[in-house]
Amino acid sequence: MIKEAIYHRPKNNFAYAYNENTLHIMLQTKKGDMETVELIFGDPYDWKNDEWQTTTKPMVKTGSTQFHDYWFIIIKPPYKRLRYAFICTDESESCIYCEGGIFDKLPKEIANYFCFPFLNKIDVFYAPKWVKDTIWYQIFPERFANGDETLNPEGALAWGSADPTPSNFFGGDFQGIIDHLDYLEELGITGIYFTPIFKAYSNHKYDTIDYMEIDPQFGDKQTFKKLVEACHERGIKVMLDAVFNHSGYYFPPFQDVLNNQENSKYKNWFRIWNFSVVTEPQPNYDTFGFVASMPKLNTENQEVKDYLLKVARYWIEEFDIDGWRLDVANEVDHTFWRDFRRTVKQVKPDAFILGEIWHDSMPWLQGDQFDAVMNYPFTNSVIDFIAKNTMNATTFKNTITKVLHMYPKNVNEVAFNLLDSHDTPRILTLANGNIERVKLLYLFQFSFSGTPCIYYGDEIGMYGGHDPGCRACMEWDKEKQNRDLLHYVQTLIKLRNTIPLFGNNGTFRFLYADEHYVISYEKTDGKKRMVFILNAGEQEASVPGSALFEETSAVTEWEIDLKEAPAKSMKALSREITIQPLSYRIFESNF
Repeated sequence: MIKEAIYHRPKNNFAYAYNENTLHIMLQTKKGDMETVELIFGDPYDWKNDEWQTTTKPMVKTGSTQFHDYWFIIIKPPYKRLRYAFICTDESESCIYCEGGIFDKLPKEIANYFCFPFLNKIDVFYAPKWVKDTIWYQIFPERFANGDETLNPEGALAWGSADPTPSNFFGGDFQGIIDHLDYLEELGITGIYFTPIFKAYSNHKYDTIDYMEIDPQFGDKQTFKKLVEACHERGIKVMLDAVFNHSGYYFPPFQDVLNNQENSKYKNWFRIWNFSVVTEPQPNYDTFGFVASMPKLNTENQEVKDYLLKVARYWIEEFDIDGWRLDVANEVDHTFWRDFRRTVKQVKPDAFILGEIWHDSMPWLQGDQFDAVMNYPFTNSVIDFIAKNTMNATTFKNTITKVLHMYPKNVNEVAFNLLDSHDTPRILTLANGNIERVKLLYLFQFSFSGTPCIYYGDEIGMYGGHDPGCRACMEWDKEKQNRDLLHYVQTLIKLRNTIPLFGNNGTFRFLYADEHYVISYEKTDGKKRMVFILNAGEQEASVPGSALFEETSAVTEWEIDLKEAPAKSMKALSREITIQPLSYRIFESNF
């Protein structure tokens, strides 16, 4: 037993309130080091005859990575407070792990035990209830549809007539989106994430000129209000992109700084190193990356904060939007985001706040800032394993297991799981044009914990490399769309919406992974199980049935017709379950 490898902290993802009555507690140990782990716990004030009254319950191993095992338990303390320790046992010895250290036997002094002082309702992480079951669709407004050519920017090209570049325009607008809402509704979309719509210089609009105005190429505020209302009539939520880390070069306060230099009343709106301000050859002020045209805003400045919080309120109050996606969220100070959350939730308590963070985001996900983040650790792993085949199944299992244990369960339930975006190559390009790999990507995405997002056009087989290649015009000619892929995605959405275990419910756990490209995982609610087998390799493979089912299990295999509801048929399980290349099998069983 390697006692030094045992780890727990009574906070964050290791001990947290799942709801106002329930605690989730996790322990991390060295992989394969422990045979069992038990939790011994009790109310710190529950004493009889000078003896602390405790209960002992076994913990469940919920996953393993290359280095660690994770042990988990759910506790409902009757008085909402807890002292606890872990009884760790291997094949030859046991130890007690608690806040006071590691002991050979239970310590008598209660101060040695880990403490969860009190489960305060206000401290529970709550994301809006509607988010958990949302199917997101990301739209780059300039490239989705042109519904009003009178709004076209000067020099706009005919729709889809050229490859996208960093500077060309094709006239996508709000009316075009309104015209195709029926398409999104039929697909099964219940949430749209728009990249920036505010007045800006570029085609991508991440260089804001005026945060209170719609970019005229998209339409006016009346048309945007019509768009939001039309979405809501179809049960579709609307989330806008907030670029609060930086402004654009032509943002009037920054222009004032350039014109008036140190005499500008806006000089403290930005993080300027020295005067005079210069943009070339290198800017002498903080920027997004090293992009001189995107000066970083000083969100510690009260005037800047007041202005941006006014923006956050305005678009909810006036247009009833349902959420904000926060660009470069990790580079803005935490104090600003706490004030942002208070402001947004006061206006619309069930508004969704999504941060763009590409790494471990626990500091932003403690209930005082964001409801979720864009789950790029998930994205990168899925792409490497299924699309590129540069990661084997065991490494993939380890990586995704680590992702699942990075955050509390109520955070994972609303994680924003994307496969690509306007910032990455499209999935069909990443999969080297292989549609079967794209189908496997979607199957894993839609059967995983969290909320899935489709990047516009992926569902019909659009190609596209790195920005700007991934920002091509949406293909509306049905003859040029992959309709089979479209029907497949529609079917997955229907399954997710109608079969709870297929969707965002139950517990996710890997059952099997080989050294090549075969994985198996289960979704379970404690009564039923759904077992998925995916073969991301080019060769036929087999999985030992004993790794997935008990010998006495009654197992039903699904047979999915892409145009109809899934049919079910009983299958006799052999000792080896064969799975074809780039294919999947789905089973259902009771415990």
